[in-house]
Amino acid sequence: VQLQASGGGLVQSRGSLRLSCAATGSVFSMNAVAWYRQAPGKQRELVARIGNTGTTTYIDSVKGRFTISRDNARNTVYLQMNSLKPDDTAVYYCNAEIESIVPRTGKPERKFYWGQGTQVTVSS
Repeated sequence: VQLQASGGGLVQSRGSLRLSCAATGSVFSMNAVAWYRQAPGKQRELVARIGNTGTTTYIDSVKGRFTISRDNARNTVYLQMNSLKPDDTAVYYCNAEIESIVPRTGKPERKFYWGQGTQVTVSS
């Protein structure tokens, strides 16, 4: 199983980007998924989270600007980021609880996976 984050880039202040987090491989189900970010010299922080039933939570600084959503058929979670600010500049990571089938045993297992990170840069 692999988790791939994509969609980052350079955007001007007040611009928009959409990040994607896709699970590939022997994925049975993608459960709770969260987006984190880490700016230079700062700790990694939780930005948004979506449960397997669609319940969402956000940190206060992105409420009303970011929207997390999921496409279960594609095992993909999105983070739509609007009205971006320079303070949103960071590497964004997704983290997901994935249930997969172990090929060797045929049994299910649940593990947390991290995506590789995607850089978001917002210029003023």
